[in-house]
Amino acid sequence: MNIILDFLDFRHVLSEVLIAIGPLVFFFLFFQMVYLKLAREYVVNLFKGVVLTIAGLCLFLQGVHMGFMPVGTEMGEIMNSFERIWFIIPIGFVLGVVATFAEPAVQILCVSVEKASSGSIGVNFLLTILSIGVGVFIALGMAKIIYGIPIYYIIIPGYLVALILMKFCEQSFISIAFDAGGVATGPMTVTFVMAIALGLAEAMDGRSAVQDGFGLIALVAMAPILSVMMVGAVMNFIQRRS
Repeated sequence: MNIILDFLDFRHVLSEVLIAIGPLVFFFLFFQMVYLKLAREYVVNLFKGVVLTIAGLCLFLQGVHMGFMPVGTEMGEIMNSFERIWFIIPIGFVLGVVATFAEPAVQILCVSVEKASSGSIGVNFLLTILSIGVGVFIALGMAKIIYGIPIYYIIIPGYLVALILMKFCEQSFISIAFDAGGVATGPMTVTFVMAIALGLAEAMDGRSAVQDGFGLIALVAMAPILSVMMVGAVMNFIQRRS
């Protein structure tokens, strides 16, 4: 009963959501009254969507605070007790793939890219590339925590490779890659994966939750950039050869 009451008490979450969405609604109303003059039916449907969005965000964020983060932290602490500690690395890959597939912002990006490219870049194709890329870099992040690898050993070479790949990619793939880097770090990935990383780093001897636990989201942001641009470079090479 106490759990249900705690879940229903999401006043702080509601205030955060209203602060985030409020300015967007205000700007829409301003442009509606001054410039747009859209039909009344359209505006009513839009506000129905806004209400559903607020309700969905409140439920989701409350679930994150009560479920995702505590479970992720607990999973990280349990992983530390594995006899073969390296086994955490492939687990990190699987978590990265699953979290990216479930990320709403990634789904929206893939659909938008398919529409903008007239179907030449399919939803499933792009989603698979992004998921595998994030999975690989979360696996690297787990290795960073386990073996104490400094983050700049991964970040600096990664972005240098991205700058080099820009010379071999079409402009469209470069734009998609950097947008994908932003959407991959959405609420699913950040809350669940970061909680696991913090729990693992805090439970391991000789590791710091601040120094070793953080930085994983930076790797997630870099993963789609490299994966999409690598595919773009390969496709550009194949087109030139043909």
